[in-house]
Amino acid sequence: MSKQLFINTFRELILRYRHVVIVSHVNPDGDAIGSSLALYYFLLKLGVDAKVVIPNDFPSFLSWMPGIDEILIFDKNAEKGIEYLNAADLICYLDFNAPPRTGLMHNDLCHCKKTPRLLIDHHRDTDFSQFVAYLSEVETSSTSELVAELIQHYGFDKYLDDNIATCLLVGIMTDTGSFSHSIYHSETFEICGKLISPTVNYQLIHSKIYNTFSENRMRLLGFCISSRMTILNEYNAAYIYLNKTDLETFNYQIGDTEGVVNFPLMIDTIRLSVLITERQGVIRFSFRSKGDFSVHEIAKEHFGGGGHTNAAGGTMNCTIEQAIEKFLTILPQYKSLLNK
Repeated sequence: MSKQLFINTFRELILRYRHVVIVSHVNPDGDAIGSSLALYYFLLKLGVDAKVVIPNDFPSFLSWMPGIDEILIFDKNAEKGIEYLNAADLICYLDFNAPPRTGLMHNDLCHCKKTPRLLIDHHRDTDFSQFVAYLSEVETSSTSELVAELIQHYGFDKYLDDNIATCLLVGIMTDTGSFSHSIYHSETFEICGKLISPTVNYQLIHSKIYNTFSENRMRLLGFCISSRMTILNEYNAAYIYLNKTDLETFNYQIGDTEGVVNFPLMIDTIRLSVLITERQGVIRFSFRSKGDFSVHEIAKEHFGGGGHTNAAGGTMNCTIEQAIEKFLTILPQYKSLLNK
């Protein structure tokens, strides 16, 4: 669906459906929260009864965001979440493209299968047949940027306010690693330029996201680099692993490992970095890369996940030792690409 067709269809849907629920993926990040809240505020301005439901809690460094207290966290209040879903005329998927990515909400979303669905996302491998309208652009920095484009079409001068601008900046900033990757075109910077104003302080927003570490989080980062980072020079790759005991030792809170996977990429020879963590009985992989080496294919083919060229994720149900062994086993088939 072209962007213009989506915008036209969106206008028709919002006139028809007045009770909208916005949902996002499990372990929501800055883009998931930022895009959802920005769309939430925009829909309120259009006179729509909007709700935001996320599967589980968000990282503490996002707790200051405008509208954060309006979000319903499903695993803390499933009864109310189900009530919202059942009452919805339209369900909007933001920053994900398949119901299994909502974790515990998955089954309840499927029970609402007759409710029309709308998608705004920038991930690959989407089954568009399940949506009445979709805005899906892989070569876009973030879902927040797509929401910004939607609102801009309606008119920033009419609908943009400090709350919406702040939420959009958080989403774009975090999904680009503070503008260090996933910038595909100049429009990303142009939009951000329009979001910043005398009352929307980019430096303050950046500080609230990146300069609010707890002592435990800072010590966990040091431990990751000093004790859990392995460099694989033969493959220009590195991995960091954290088992359940490691996380408990540092009193792990949601979001404490955010950005850890990026640190090995600061080494000039490293092109692939992987963070492997043991949480809630599942092994989670976070992949990052430099240049044109795509981690999406690795995540999709070997770890049941996917994402983008330079950022992807996946999972395994096994021990952390088995997960590390699996990663090391597949590396040889990517050696020539990593050694370019």
